[in-house]
Amino acid sequence: PKNTQALFLLYKMYWEEKNFVSFDEFYAEYVKHHRAELKAFQKDTQMCKECFYKGLPARMYRTWASIITQIYAGYVAESVFGSGSVKMSEELDHHGADIQVNYKGRILNYDVKKESKSGVVGRSSVPRKPIPGIFIPIRYTVPSFDTILHPQKKNGKGFLKAYLDFQKSFLNTGLLRVLTNGFVVFTTHVFEEKKKEIDKTLK
Repeated sequence: PKNTQALFLLYKMYWEEKNFVSFDEFYAEYVKHHRAELKAFQKDTQMCKECFYKGLPARMYRTWASIITQIYAGYVAESVFGSGSVKMSEELDHHGADIQVNYKGRILNYDVKKESKSGVVGRSSVPRKPIPGIFIPIRYTVPSFDTILHPQKKNGKGFLKAYLDFQKSFLNTGLLRVLTNGFVVFTTHVFEEKKKEIDKTLK
């Protein structure tokens, strides 16, 4: 339900307040913030309390990992376009703009989505109202965590196909990089290309 969604809190903590807490700390704050709404939702589902709160962290982790990847990309974009050039919020997200950049009078709305075998993970609704600027889709896929940390085949001869595809499409192109803990993040490449394009047209 809308009143149990975590978007507002995610943007508030990680973007506005720059409070870079762990997932467990975020989850505790989320449950505290939505206590009444979650209680009502649990009753509506007719699930036992124990079952409901066993499944909720896993569901919330999926959202958390996706959104903080986008927020990280927002910080990367700001490092390219300049301080104060980037806006991120729940409202912009609902309009289809995960990262909104205002650079030299140009408004760029980046729509960042992770793709899976079943399709794009993220919003499915059409933005309610048009917002200014051009929309730039960024689509990416990430293999399983185990594949990223252990990309070699079990026989030690070569790498897994899922990792090779990921490497070819996203690592070698410079769009993504993998941190030592296996978490995948965006590089400056995707934003630098657009910045160069704008700079060139304004010369």
